[in-house]
Amino acid sequence: MKQIENRDDVSKLVHFFYAKIRKDLLLGPIFNKHIQEEQWPAHLIKLTDFWETNLFSVPKFKGNPTQKHVKVDSEMLHGIKQGHFDHWLKLWDETLYQLFEGELADKASNAAKSMAAVQFMMIVHHRPQE
Repeated sequence: MKQIENRDDVSKLVHFFYAKIRKDLLLGPIFNKHIQEEQWPAHLIKLTDFWETNLFSVPKFKGNPTQKHVKVDSEMLHGIKQGHFDHWLKLWDETLYQLFEGELADKASNAAKSMAAVQFMMIVHHRPQE
């Protein structure tokens, strides 16, 4: 096992993780519906930028994840549940710790948990009032 040391390591993590996500019975249909096949290479670069920014404080990521998550939830008729995020986190930690160990792996795990909580809270906040 090795530590996360650079962008190549982050890219490896992102690529392995999203290959798993795309095949997953719960999450795969959601991701594959909203990200077309030809969009995946650019999306993986953007996700690598996101995690490189978070783990190494390198200002590369440009985007609004909350806006994207709210849009997907709206397109799914507000069907995203806490269980989707819980499952995403389970797969994230499985992949992360299959590939890496150490301080930055733990930071990636903790950051994912924090971000998942915030993203779900923002999704619920942006849903129409019943």
